[in-house]
Amino acid sequence: MDQAEQLRIIKKHQQSRPLARVITVSSGKGGVGKSNTSINLAIQFRKMGKKVIILDADFGLANIEIMFGTVPKHNLCDLIYQGKNIREIITWGPMEVGFISGGSGIAGMSNLSRDYLNYIIQNLAQLDAIADIIIVDTGAGISSAVLEFLVASGEILLVTTPEPTSITDSYSLLKALYRHPRFDEQATKVKMLANRVSSEAEGKLLFRKLNAVVERYLKIPMVYLGSVPEDGQLSRAVMQQVPVSIQHPGAKSSQAYEHIAARLLGREETERQPRRGMAAFFSHIISGGK
Repeated sequence: MDQAEQLRIIKKHQQSRPLARVITVSSGKGGVGKSNTSINLAIQFRKMGKKVIILDADFGLANIEIMFGTVPKHNLCDLIYQGKNIREIITWGPMEVGFISGGSGIAGMSNLSRDYLNYIIQNLAQLDAIADIIIVDTGAGISSAVLEFLVASGEILLVTTPEPTSITDSYSLLKALYRHPRFDEQATKVKMLANRVSSEAEGKLLFRKLNAVVERYLKIPMVYLGSVPEDGQLSRAVMQQVPVSIQHPGAKSSQAYEHIAARLLGREETERQPRRGMAAFFSHIISGGK
């Protein structure tokens, strides 16, 4: 199926309501708090009245479901290969945040028939009617699967910590993205979140360090969203499998996530960035840009 035909299918199944906002959360290395960021931003968006779904695209791992303390009955592979509909594969977590386990079968989607691809895109288009915001939690690093999600996304949230390896790996991820033949810097917003910092000043310094190198060699414009401090209450909430934004809403980290979520909603109003919706997001991945 060529790209023009896929676009016709998407247009046919798009809802009259606004498309969902797709935010892709990623990091250059594992263990920097990427999934925690996805979950707690989702909780904060819910507190602000937004309907939210998280797609766990960190294939082979189950960070989101472990942190939510829930085991999904179905995943995205069941939609693709077992004929389940989109509502059947959504697990509802705390505060009615929807969660879709990605499974590992997306790579084979480009080989599906036109009728079946039509079915999948029709289901994915329904997410725009279910959610205001869809958070895609990718794997860490620069694997081809991660890069495909980033290239398809119009909004990337890069989680970085002050550790030297996190900074260098974040740069390596952006360099791989910049060199990707289908990366469109005009259509992609990269926003950095500084995690596990001792102060807001350290977070701003971290951004300036990374941004200076990115501006010099990659010419990718980055935006600083803010920082989340090192917080023992967050660590304890993770051990108890409850998001810190629910377990300890007054914690320093919870308040930081609240401010960042509010900033993301505010920036959308000022940036006037067009939403792609989930069907177009996945069609970009399926087609491989063809």
